[in-house]
Amino acid sequence: MQSVLVNGRILTPQGIVDGKAVAIRDGRIDGLIDPAAAPVGVQRHDLDGGLLVPGFIDTQVNGGGGVLFNDSTTVEAIAAIGAAHRPYGTTGFLPTLISDDLAVVDAAMRATEQAIEAGVPGVLGVHIEGPFLNAKRKGIHDASKFRTLDDEAVALLSSLKRGKTLVTLAPETTTPERVRRLAEAGVIVAAGHTNAAYGTARKALDAGLTGFTHLFNAMSPLTSREPGVVGAALESQTAWCGIIVDGRHVDPAVLRIALRTRPLDRFMLVTDAMPTVGMADKSFDLQGRHIRVVDGVCVDDHGTLAGSDLDMIGAVRNAVAMLGLSLEEAVSIAASAPAAFLGLGGQRGAIQAGQTADLVLLDEALNVRRTWIDGAVNA
Repeated sequence: MQSVLVNGRILTPQGIVDGKAVAIRDGRIDGLIDPAAAPVGVQRHDLDGGLLVPGFIDTQVNGGGGVLFNDSTTVEAIAAIGAAHRPYGTTGFLPTLISDDLAVVDAAMRATEQAIEAGVPGVLGVHIEGPFLNAKRKGIHDASKFRTLDDEAVALLSSLKRGKTLVTLAPETTTPERVRRLAEAGVIVAAGHTNAAYGTARKALDAGLTGFTHLFNAMSPLTSREPGVVGAALESQTAWCGIIVDGRHVDPAVLRIALRTRPLDRFMLVTDAMPTVGMADKSFDLQGRHIRVVDGVCVDDHGTLAGSDLDMIGAVRNAVAMLGLSLEEAVSIAASAPAAFLGLGGQRGAIQAGQTADLVLLDEALNVRRTWIDGAVNA
């Protein structure tokens, strides 16, 4: 035991526990113990009565702290983005690349490998969002970057040597066989920016697709005679759906309805955050277009949504206030659900023995007071 966290309430998979301390050894949770049982000389962190919850995992982080990943596919950029989101409870994240040339995709993947090797706090892999998308649902993506998912691209997307690779693609622009090849290579495949028919989405699910990127946004809707991608997503009881809970990307009533259709643990909070998070300057450039924050969302000069100015603790608060979830439920879709989606459910996303000590301390107003990544505290 190297440190112990005392005098706090602890959110465990069994509920909130009082009167216990969290023991940490070698970056992992050693267990919950009686505070009096901590050996003399062990570093003690007083939680001052706050609520300790598992660290949040954000699978869609385009930028933060004034940095856009597309503009700087470097270890330093990944570190800066992680540092910008950590004060908001994000202890694990995937730097996310918006549709770009394959050379940029390659650079992003290599930078991610190097960041993990260098021990950059919180980086768990990379999210390649495009360029294998449908121009009819392009959103803010630059359609001139779109391309076919050919053998060269499959090989590149399967090449990450450290961490997890998440790829968002439009299933109608490729084949179930190529989706299967990616999944068999260990790539996590999600549908997004897609105009696929329901049947096409179902075939992709059968081939190994396991996620839907920002549910409802930039995908074919559920209608009376064509269920679309939204219908396939809501019908599936096993795929994970990322949701942006800012009250603007999707009406809260729509999300409340969606939550009733499938298991809660198959939803996960994402921010789709842009460089404005953690910054006073609420504007930036994206591939030649000027983007600014208006009423809490990022838009271009034509009003097209361009990601968000949302952070994870904000998403948690909104899930409670807008969706009617309990705090425990909101934390679960910010931590344990994305961990499971990434295949890290046995390692992260919960406060229990053997898990990585990625933790967030909250006060009564749900403000982040401290975070820990791999047992290292950020005061």
